[in-house]
Amino acid sequence: MKNVLLLLFAMVTIASAPAQTTAAGVTLPNTVTFEGQKLSLNGVGVREKFWMDMYAGALYLDKKNADANGIINANQPMAIKLHIVSKLITSDKMIDAVNEGFENATGGKASGIASEITQFKNYFSEEIQKNDIFDMVYLPKEGVKVYKNNKLLGTIPGMEFKKGLFGIWLSKKPADKDLKEAMLGKS
Repeated sequence: MKNVLLLLFAMVTIASAPAQTTAAGVTLPNTVTFEGQKLSLNGVGVREKFWMDMYAGALYLDKKNADANGIINANQPMAIKLHIVSKLITSDKMIDAVNEGFENATGGKASGIASEITQFKNYFSEEIQKNDIFDMVYLPKEGVKVYKNNKLLGTIPGMEFKKGLFGIWLSKKPADKDLKEAMLGKS
């Protein structure tokens, strides 16, 4: 009887534990909900630079998908979560990375979304701290909603901006090839 009770207790404890995944020493949820839209973790990895962890990055979709180009072009709800794990990431460095990311993701053709990129970069003007969490959530009827530590910073409409933004991590020239593969659930 004692063994049965212990087994039952273990099963209840496991079943009630929130489903989470760990990367770069931080825990990310396996599901997220934004404005009633539930998304599931597609993949999670770590952005590294000079062998140091910069942030954990996670891609959330409505269903599993390993096709980077398909995800970039999909007019479906999706999100990217960045959990900062390094004190080396500053606002200026993040803005520089965003500039480079959009340049790479669009093949140097970002001029059509220049004002949207400027708006997006403004969301990083407040100093970035270790353990800050950024969520970039695409909702087809609204655009990309950007959150910092669960606070909505703003919404940027437009599918072209969404393609460029998600392309930073998923394009043919991503910010980090290993992170791209991890976000696609391939590693």
